[in-house]
Amino acid sequence: MAALTLDIRDHHFPAVGSAPAKATLCDINLTIGAGERVAIIGPSGCGKTTLLNIVAGLVGGYAGSVDLAPGTRLAYVFQEPRLLPWRSVADNLRLVLPEEPATEERILAALAEVELETTAGVFASRLSLGMARRVALARAFVVGPSLLLLDEPFVSLDEPTARRLRLLLLDLLDRHRATALFVTHALGEAVMVADRLLFLTASPGRMIDLREVPLTSSERRRPNAILAFCQRLAEEDRRFAELLAPSMEIVA
Repeated sequence: MAALTLDIRDHHFPAVGSAPAKATLCDINLTIGAGERVAIIGPSGCGKTTLLNIVAGLVGGYAGSVDLAPGTRLAYVFQEPRLLPWRSVADNLRLVLPEEPATEERILAALAEVELETTAGVFASRLSLGMARRVALARAFVVGPSLLLLDEPFVSLDEPTARRLRLLLLDLLDRHRATALFVTHALGEAVMVADRLLFLTASPGRMIDLREVPLTSSERRRPNAILAFCQRLAEEDRRFAELLAPSMEIVA
């Protein structure tokens, strides 16, 4: 069963003042199965975030269609954690949940999944960036999403912290069986998380390929296996080597 079907023939931002209209995306055709994970990779400014925002219903002005499975429960992890600094960690999760008897248990369980159950009463402003990103993950998963959108959720973190959070994300996706659409600049990060890789050209973003990632769950946790696949992919087609380097970091 398809969790998401995209047919974006064209998207552009209209002219504003002296700034001309800007074409951002064209000819994006993609079907994602339930529980599948797809990573979107492409140069800066090619429309990756815009594509996520179209799926989330945050951006209009496109020709085409976005079809979600009936009853889809969507969650979005943005580039920035977007926590309310004057509220506690628990309050930031409480904002996305209905008021019901099980709410507090759900909040504590979600924080335990990201190893932050002891921070429930801490103000968000006192968290490190890595902790804030874990809270953002907990806030996304606490709603029980069937479709999860992630826009470079580990950007600006040091590599050891980013790797720990990637491993945490893998565990959460396995546990919750959510469908995921993941934006990243790093090929290694995409290979670690995704079942398929969607490559976009420079702006306006157009699909140039869709590749399977034939790695097992254990291989996704092994840097050498990830790096070997990244190198093989870049060697197979020069277009990908040129697209991914030097502007795109390979994290493994």
